[in-house]
Amino acid sequence: MDAIEKRVRASFGRQGLMSALGAEMTAVGAGTVEICCPFDKQHSQQHGFAHAGVITSILDSACGYAALSVAPMEYEVLTVEFKVNLLAPAVGERFVARAVVKRAGKTLTICSADAFAMKGDEEKLIATMLATMMRVPSV
Repeated sequence: MDAIEKRVRASFGRQGLMSALGAEMTAVGAGTVEICCPFDKQHSQQHGFAHAGVITSILDSACGYAALSVAPMEYEVLTVEFKVNLLAPAVGERFVARAVVKRAGKTLTICSADAFAMKGDEEKLIATMLATMMRVPSV
């Protein structure tokens, strides 16, 4: 594991929300991250689907960590803005968010991510995000 991956995984490990959702980081690369989250009835909405907040949270974290993976070591990142399109009900055994950096600027990094519902080996696209991350000095 290289220094960038160690840094990204260590930061992810400090996120209480991802832990509460049972999410795990399943892949890290330069400008790419994948986060998986199991379905949990406690995180469902009134129709039994995974709540949009769960899906949005893993998309946002995947984008943030993709941005962090290309940020200089003396910086962290914070979400400035995002847009989510919910394309289908979140029905599955687990959910996967895959993010990629589109452009890393001096201050802002633009990322996109897709979320998939997984059932066995099948995956279905359920949401997509476009996000803007801002570099901030590490504390």
